[in-house]
Amino acid sequence: MQSEHFTKALLALLEETFDKVQGYYLDQHTSLFETLADITAEEASIPVGGKCATLAAQVKHVAFYLETVERSVRDPNYPQVDWTEIWRTVGGVTPDEWQAIQDELRRAYDGILGLVGSAPDWRDETDIGGAIAIVAHTAYHLGEIRQALCVVRGK
Repeated sequence: MQSEHFTKALLALLEETFDKVQGYYLDQHTSLFETLADITAEEASIPVGGKCATLAAQVKHVAFYLETVERSVRDPNYPQVDWTEIWRTVGGVTPDEWQAIQDELRRAYDGILGLVGSAPDWRDETDIGGAIAIVAHTAYHLGEIRQALCVVRGK
C-alpha cells in the first residue's frame, strides 16, 4: 500500500467523522461538528444516567485525546496523562464554557490534520493503528453523544 493512498483515505474518514459526511459510514448531517452545532450549554450539562458523563465531558475528552495523540507523536517523551480527570471534573457548563470546549475540539482536530499532513510516512503498524484509532475513538464518542441526545431531548 502506498502511503499517499492511506493518508488520503485517513483524511477523508477524519473529514466525515468531524466535519462533513462523505458517505463512508455516517448519515448526512451527523458528523461531530454538525451534531454539536445545535446543542445548548444546558443540554451539554445534563448527565445521561446516574453516573454517566455529560455531553460537555464527552466533547472535552475527545479534544483531550486528540491533543494528547498529537503531542505524544511529536514528542516521544511526552508524559503520561490522567485519562480519568475529565470524567471526574467536567459537568455543567455555561454557554461560554461550552463554546470554549467546542473551540478546543476544533483546535485539536486542526492539530491532528496538521500532524497527518506533515508526517505522511506510515512507518509501521503502530503508526497506522494509531491513525485508525483516532477515527475509531472519535466515532465511538460521536455515537455516545448522539445516543445521549436522544435521552437529553427525549426523542
